[in-house]
Order: sequence, then structure tokens, then C-alpha cells
Amino acid sequence: MPRNNFTTIADVADEGYQEQILPHVSRTFALTIPQLPRGLRGAVTSAYLLCRIADTIEDEPALSAADTHRYLERFAAVVAGREEAQPLAREVVARLSERTLPAERDLVGHMDRVIRTTAALRPEQRAAIGRCIDLMCYGMHHFQQTASLAGLNRSSDLDSYCYYVAGVVGEMLTELFCSHSSAAAERRTALRDLATSFAQGLQMTNILKDMWEDRSRGACWLPRDVLGRHGVELARLEPSPFDPRFGAALTELVGVAHAHLRNAIAFTLLIPPEDAGIRRFCLWAVGLAVLTLRRIARNPGFTSGAEVKVSHAAVALTRLLTSLAVRHDHVLMRLFDWAAGDLPLAAPAEVRRHSRAATAAAQQPRAAFSREPDVVHAPLARFPYRSDGGSAS
Repeated sequence: MPRNNFTTIADVADEGYQEQILPHVSRTFALTIPQLPRGLRGAVTSAYLLCRIADTIEDEPALSAADTHRYLERFAAVVAGREEAQPLAREVVARLSERTLPAERDLVGHMDRVIRTTAALRPEQRAAIGRCIDLMCYGMHHFQQTASLAGLNRSSDLDSYCYYVAGVVGEMLTELFCSHSSAAAERRTALRDLATSFAQGLQMTNILKDMWEDRSRGACWLPRDVLGRHGVELARLEPSPFDPRFGAALTELVGVAHAHLRNAIAFTLLIPPEDAGIRRFCLWAVGLAVLTLRRIARNPGFTSGAEVKVSHAAVALTRLLTSLAVRHDHVLMRLFDWAAGDLPLAAPAEVRRHSRAATAAAQQPRAAFSREPDVVHAPLARFPYRSDGGSAS
């Protein structure tokens, strides 16, 4: 394997390696994670890199479904401390194809560094991360096995998919935030109520933005029941010419994603103002998601994610405005309402129905994996806003 500028220093400390590799595998998290307070930054970095390793294994086209499942099962065991990291790392790296990016290959090859850093965290942090990886490895592979251009059967399947690839991360972040901040821990129950919805808003935005790229790889995460109500057959869907019926279905899905993002801003405002770094971490993600959703809604005929990508200027403005207003809930809510603009918005009952799918997903049997998580909680999300977009009293 060619030597890369992020792998040439053999004696770099494990935490240093994490900081060094992060911008090579995620530009977004390389911006947001440094906003977190130092005692929390390392835990979130480790958690993200572990999720990225799982994602790299799952996405490798050279692996059969059986091999992918076996490697993900072993990786979950590594994170849980039941298996050594390096034997698995060597075996997986040898199987990776040229389709895997060099930085991702390097990360998989150095999973032992991330595992050692994770092992040094506090027990409650390790438990939250381990649960996330365990559920993600199961659910991600479960859905990838059935991925096709025909999409998912029902909206509830989309919700379950979002739970496994994002909702579990929202739950993990909630536990990490609360383990760091006693003030946030006092609001743990309310934060848990919104965590999966927060994550689903971000994930649904990404699904809508990347839907044509996903289809080019033979996958579609849109629900057939929604598209079918508008007379659209997903298996035959093409990016052009634009079908107004697809536009109507897309508007419906944008409304659901918008509703979840309103729960995301509510989640963020539950973080105490004194935890400004945690707030910025959340605000930047939510702000960019709502701006992306607005671009999708205004250009439903887009044919690639690049056409609805938020500009660098908008990213910079979002970071500036949210940082200036980070401790002022009223101003932040006004900024969100301005950014959401004329986005369609699903009714509260619709979002609650979607949130129930997360609970159902977490309760599905996972006999193929070697253990069940100690605790499963994916509670019903509250929807604290009226359907007209105003703040509820």
C-alpha cells in the first residue's frame, strides 16, 4: 500500500492519530468535533471513527454478504473487548479493493489505535459507544442485504433504516453529552425523547440529497408507499425528465424531514447555554441540513447532490450566525424559522408515527449477533411545534 501523509509517522500517539485521520475521512466532522469541549472531543472522535470503520466494511463491494456480516460481527466484538483488533484489521485490509479510499483503508488498518483510545474512556462512555456500534453493525447490514432500486416497502422501513444508521448515533451522543455535562444530564429524559428524531432529520436530508447517487449504485432508501400514493413506480424512476408526481412525493418527504429537524433544534436548545461547544456542534449540523432541505424543495428536479449542495459562503454564514447567537434561544429559533422559510411541514402526528418505528426497530430480534445490548430505549419523540411552524407554548 502506498504511504500517505497521514500514515508515515509510526510513533504518533493514538489520540494524535485520531485527530490526524479525521479530516481525511470527514470534512464536516473535522469542523464540528473541535467545537466540543476537550473532555468530550476525544470520545466523539473515537465514536465517529468506529462508525466510519463499520461503514467502510459494509460498503466494500469486493466482500460477499456473508463475509461482510462476519466482519461486522467481529468488529462489534472488537469494540466490546471480546476480540483483538489487529488480526481483524489485517484480514479486512487485505480484502479491501481500490474502491475504498486510501484514508478509509488506513483507518481500518489502524483500528487498534481507535480501540485503545476508546478503551481509555469512562465506563459509561464506552457503554454508549459499544451499544451504538452493536446496533449499527446489525441494522446497517440488514438493510444493505435488501437494497434495490425498488426502494423500501413502507415509510416505517425508512424510519427503521434511519434509526440503525443515525438514530443510534443520536442516542449515543445524548449519553456522551450527559456524561460530560451535569447540567445536560438534568435534562437527560427530554434529550432522549428527541435524540432519534434529531438524527433522523439529518439522515433523511442526506438520503434525499444523495438519492440519485445511491440509485447509480443500485440502492434506494425512499419508501414505495409514499411514492405509490402519487403514482410513481420507484423501480423505474429516472432523474430526467422530471416527473411532477415525483415532485409531489418529494415534497411530502421534505415535510417529514423538516418536522424532524424542528425536533433537532428543540434537542439543541435543551443543551444548557453554558455548554456552548456542544450547542455549536449540533447547531452547525442542523443549520446545514435545513439549508440543504430548502435547496431540495426549491429545485425538486435536481439530478445530483452537487446541485443542492450548500455553498461555502452559506456554510460560513451559518457558522458565524449560530456562534454569535449560541447562548440565545430566541435568536436561534428565529434563525431556524428564517432558514426553514417556506418548507413544507408534516403534521405532529406524522412525526410521532415515524418515531414509533425507531422503538420497533430497537426491539427486533438480532439472534445473528452474539449478544443483545444491555439497554434499548428509543422513546417516542415529542413534537414541540405547531404545524404552522410557530413555537408551542
